[in-house]
Amino acid sequence: MQQRLLSVLAFFLFLPLLASAQGTENRITGRIVDSKTKEPIPFSSIGMKEEQTGVLTNEYGFFQIAMPEKNESDSLVVIALGYFRKTVPVKRGTKMEDISIEVVKRVIELKGVTVEGGKVKELGLGSRSSDPGEGMIQGQPGSQYAFFVKNDKGKKLGNIRSVSFYIGEHGFPREPFRVRLYKADGDYNSPNTDLLTENVVVSAPGGGQWYTIDLINYNIPAPEEGFFVAMEWVVSGDKFYTTNFADNYTPYGQIMRPTFEFKESRTWNYSIGKGWSLITLVNNGKYYNAMIKAEVDMIK
Repeated sequence: MQQRLLSVLAFFLFLPLLASAQGTENRITGRIVDSKTKEPIPFSSIGMKEEQTGVLTNEYGFFQIAMPEKNESDSLVVIALGYFRKTVPVKRGTKMEDISIEVVKRVIELKGVTVEGGKVKELGLGSRSSDPGEGMIQGQPGSQYAFFVKNDKGKKLGNIRSVSFYIGEHGFPREPFRVRLYKADGDYNSPNTDLLTENVVVSAPGGGQWYTIDLINYNIPAPEEGFFVAMEWVVSGDKFYTTNFADNYTPYGQIMRPTFEFKESRTWNYSIGKGWSLITLVNNGKYYNAMIKAEVDMIK
């Protein structure tokens, strides 16, 4: 009951912001909700397929996005973690204000690793440094940086125990972000299939240090070759909700630091509407990578 009251209160708090768009036909406003419970779904990705633009819903499921400009019609693609993808047709000039889009939850069973007659030890994958490189990795709502924590020595892996991000001292280090885990089964071994199918939104106590998130209770088996660990920037409260279009949104939130430990690029960047792209910056023969690591069970 309390959750529903808060949800209703949040709706009325956001009415003035949504009302500013009413009377115009150049933007779409609405909310993403669970098809069964009708509860709002936070931090869902909303993108125009042809326009290649996109936004992220806030923690109350609200979004707004500009109408298509290149074509008379387009498709609004909704991607919510743990739900089936949904496509909504859009025609320029059609009134689409305060709409409710229902998405269907996926039922995913994660099977743990059973250890028989062996010993389990902790294995560290990814960055081993405590000295970040020069530079900053910062994003907009919905953007992600994913680093491939590679099983370089071909060890037998069990479950993922934790992941860690080196949070920079600048920006807003205490702002929340979402943890994402992926298999490397996309085009050119890019991030694709979600390993972590629940919303894990966390906030670091401060910057200039490693921040570790315990994932033991999620019982996620680590793929043998390794996996991607990603930071996703999310919309945090009315302070960061904006009536501007996504193209005019000023980057905010926490800043990750880079590392130059590796002789290959293991970091990919994701933008809503544009997808994943490999980061290929090099400094003295070492590649610019996001400073991320993970702890997994190693079976001996």
